[in-house]
Amino acid sequence: MNRPSILDAVTQIAEIHGQMAKGEVYRGWRATPVALSGLVGLAAAWFQRPSLGADDPRSFVIYWSVVAAAAAAVGLSEIVYAGLRTSFERRQTSRVAIQFLAPIVVAVLVTVTFIRLGAALVALLPGLWALCYGLAIFAARPYLARGSGAVALYYTTCGTFLLWGAHTMIARSPWAVGGVFGVGQLLGAAVIYWNLERETSGGFPGSERAL
Repeated sequence: MNRPSILDAVTQIAEIHGQMAKGEVYRGWRATPVALSGLVGLAAAWFQRPSLGADDPRSFVIYWSVVAAAAAAVGLSEIVYAGLRTSFERRQTSRVAIQFLAPIVVAVLVTVTFIRLGAALVALLPGLWALCYGLAIFAARPYLARGSGAVALYYTTCGTFLLWGAHTMIARSPWAVGGVFGVGQLLGAAVIYWNLERETSGGFPGSERAL
């Protein structure tokens, strides 16, 4: 007779824990590795041959895919090293990762499809990459630091601009990818430091709430 009430109580407790977790700002990302990932992008833009996008679009995609993997490894290093120590941290990381997953998977699928359909479509990819990354940040924004909405808006604005100019050489410039993502990651690092890390040295209470 008491079994339904026990199940209801367990369900309510799970819902409460879910709401509490949703209200918690994710602290797995740290400003330093995020900033370093931005510097990886800027350095890659500096070293890329300017004509690569026009002369060899496939190599352009491969080059930036490798750079993206390297930057992701740097940016996520703190999460792997110290952000998965407890079950709560693992659940929180999983919850945020799920928000990022769909737009990133879409970006990968679109990239593979465009390469298969024709090299001319590669000019659209820098804009689509920026848009997908901006949408990923928007999706995870409830769990991220205050100001993350501005970072997402930056990426979506840059992505729209790059798509609008895809018929020009702007979209195939090294800075269309490395510059956009490098500056965006530095901006994200500044947001993380200002709203999360700075509070440990005199920040204002409540400054970590998501925008």
